[in-house]
Amino acid sequence: MKIKSVSDARKGLGAGVLAGATWGVDTVLVGIIMASTPFIDSAEAIFLAPFVATFMHDFFSAVWATLYMLVKGQLREVLKSLKTKNGVVIVVGALLGGPVGMTCYLLSVKYIGPAYTAAITAVFPAVSALLAALVLKEKINARVWFGVVLSVIGVIVLGYVPSAFSVGSNFGLGLLFAFGTVIAWSLEGIICAWGMKDGDMDPEHAINIRQATSGIFYAIIIVPFIQGYDLAFSVLTSQVGWIIAITALVGTASYVYYYKAINIIGAARSTSLNITYVVWAIVLQLLFMSTPVSLQLIIGSLIVIMGSIFVAGNPNHLMI
Repeated sequence: MKIKSVSDARKGLGAGVLAGATWGVDTVLVGIIMASTPFIDSAEAIFLAPFVATFMHDFFSAVWATLYMLVKGQLREVLKSLKTKNGVVIVVGALLGGPVGMTCYLLSVKYIGPAYTAAITAVFPAVSALLAALVLKEKINARVWFGVVLSVIGVIVLGYVPSAFSVGSNFGLGLLFAFGTVIAWSLEGIICAWGMKDGDMDPEHAINIRQATSGIFYAIIIVPFIQGYDLAFSVLTSQVGWIIAITALVGTASYVYYYKAINIIGAARSTSLNITYVVWAIVLQLLFMSTPVSLQLIIGSLIVIMGSIFVAGNPNHLMI
């Protein structure tokens, strides 16, 4: 953590909140994209849609991040950072958080459904907080721990959908992939915080490296393996293509805020503030898509908000 003043603390907390808010927008837009042609034109397209959409999202995000660095005249510095030890650390974090984490998440959804997957993977901020305390030696007091647990409970409440799901032969496999997601997403925050702790890795440079790593890995490994390029080209030449590009811009902003928050207030607080995206996404759907309001939604959202308040705390108490 790099908190030297109350102003730093406020910037870090603000970045964490903005990371959640922008990812909420990203989530809603991705939902619209996934329900659009050509992602729903056939059974094969529906199966490939999550992988191809994630690839295109991260690819466009890498393009936006690179253009941003070009405009700022810092692309050469990004390339220099990539060649350092911390650059390699960021690449490892990117692979865990992007291709590994997302692939495990999608496979978990396939085997046990989105409700179980969302509820299980919601615990990743708590795991991240534990790892931050053990590995990064972040000082996490009882109030923050309480906020982390509250946030996790709130997300589980929001994601839980009672069903008549029967435990079959694939249930254990689905659980394994869900836990893989938890570990991968938790480690991304810890590893990237480690890569930026020396101060010679700018968060914006780290994001450029992160998104480029994820996009390239999808392009040369995952998409060819699932034979998804035909669908990717169909999407790119359709009206959905430019919507994905815009969504990726929002997602890039979210990652920039997220990494800035990690750099200032640490991985534990940042991940807990970041999962408020669930509430932001719900609010946006209520405002623009007329999503019905249920008691479960209200209770879950209030719990997440309360948890975030406890995690954020008083900026005056965050200085170290």
